[in-house]
Amino acid sequence: MSKYIGSIDQGTTSTRFLLFTKEGKIAYSRQLEHKQYYPKPGWVEHDPLEIWTRTQQVIRSTLTEAGISGDQVQSIGITNQRETTVAWNPQTGHPYGRAIVWQDVRTESFIQDIKAQNKESSIKNKTGLPLATYFSGSKINWMIENNKELQKALSRGEVLFGTMDTYITWWLTGGPQGGSFVTDITNASRTLLMDIHTLTWDKDMMDTFGVKEEYLPRIYPSVPSSPFGFTTKDGPFQAQVPIGAILGDQQAALFGQTCYERGDCKNTYGTGAFLLVNTGTDIVKSTKGLITTPAYQLGNSKPIYALEGSVAIAGSLVQWIRDNLGFIEKSDDIETLALSVEDSGGVYIVPAFSGLFAPYWRPDARGVITGLTGYVNSGHLARAVLEATAFQSKEIFDAMSAEANIDLGCLKVDGGMTNNHTLMQFQSDILNVPVIRPQITETTALGVAYAAGLSSSYWHDKEQIKAQWHIDCEWSPQMDAHTRSYKYKYWQKAVSKTLDWEDL
Repeated sequence: MSKYIGSIDQGTTSTRFLLFTKEGKIAYSRQLEHKQYYPKPGWVEHDPLEIWTRTQQVIRSTLTEAGISGDQVQSIGITNQRETTVAWNPQTGHPYGRAIVWQDVRTESFIQDIKAQNKESSIKNKTGLPLATYFSGSKINWMIENNKELQKALSRGEVLFGTMDTYITWWLTGGPQGGSFVTDITNASRTLLMDIHTLTWDKDMMDTFGVKEEYLPRIYPSVPSSPFGFTTKDGPFQAQVPIGAILGDQQAALFGQTCYERGDCKNTYGTGAFLLVNTGTDIVKSTKGLITTPAYQLGNSKPIYALEGSVAIAGSLVQWIRDNLGFIEKSDDIETLALSVEDSGGVYIVPAFSGLFAPYWRPDARGVITGLTGYVNSGHLARAVLEATAFQSKEIFDAMSAEANIDLGCLKVDGGMTNNHTLMQFQSDILNVPVIRPQITETTALGVAYAAGLSSSYWHDKEQIKAQWHIDCEWSPQMDAHTRSYKYKYWQKAVSKTLDWEDL
């Protein structure tokens, strides 16, 4: 009887379930989108119960398509949008309002209040994170301060807080009937509540954000010595399947790209873009706006750390030019439109829709389109859209090279935008290094599948996994140094125009 490893990929816009073979190939998969809610400017929300429903649907439909039962899944891994936060009732599973998504900026005034208390340096030293609305801590605080129903529930001790990995795991393992209330170090590290040195919830951080440890999940290694829990027989698997691994989406992609050695780096191009470099067991403190984060931990071994740079708007900029401006009918059309011209015509788009993330961390910034002349048409704007992602990634790549004291000789890439050859060639040109795409670009789902497979001996070790990684396409730099320098100078000039727009 064939056995598979299952992967639940709970993302910002959709949820997928995938079955992987021994060769690390996708055998079957299903994907369903969920609704995005924008109740106020800068607010972004999801319906947690809709996501749980979608999770069940994609699992059931994938198993049906494969013609297998749940007990033919040897182990599953869960990977997820990391900072998105939900609060729910442990007796019923009822959420106390919608989940607050990682892109949401409603907590900016609270973040500014903490900065005024001169706590930013000590917080970053403990958590590896800058003070920003991006992370879960201020979202939890906002829920506590603004949700009357949740306030009453707290007085009764009937609240659980978690990121989406915790919420999905809790439901899969029984929910109100004894579901496992757990998370892993990579997701816990995105809350501003965990000390990255001890890998435990920190009392000072919890006091700062007004939450008690009893309401937070227990932290485990990404691949614990024993499973996070087992799915229930009355759930979507109709079997007791071990949950062998949990990894935040970008750490999962790093693992799926087999970036197991110090200096290995990858960039994932999705809704945002996320570049990580493995720094081994070293905790590298950033002075250039990067995030210091756990990359993964296997059992009782020492945790592996990474430096990360986060770009908030990448693929979502293509969606914006499609949906808000109507320049294209579907996202894939962006490359055809961009290829209708030779270059961007001097146009630069800086998509600081909710401020700038790494390496600036400027919530006061707002998006700009610069360099407009009467010559410019929709093709130039389309090319500027693609180049914006590459320029933002270069800023992070350069900062990483300097801070980690590592020669980043190439960049492994994954995510949906890597199908855009024009973008990938420009990325290679502007970085002046080769850009390499693997045969399987769904590395987020693959990474957590690999981790879950290691937990159940489906794969023996990381060397066996590395042997399955193969190059699909490679782009080499073709741009001359003068053009590269000229274009990047004007990008930096465009970024300067975004700053100080909002009075915070």
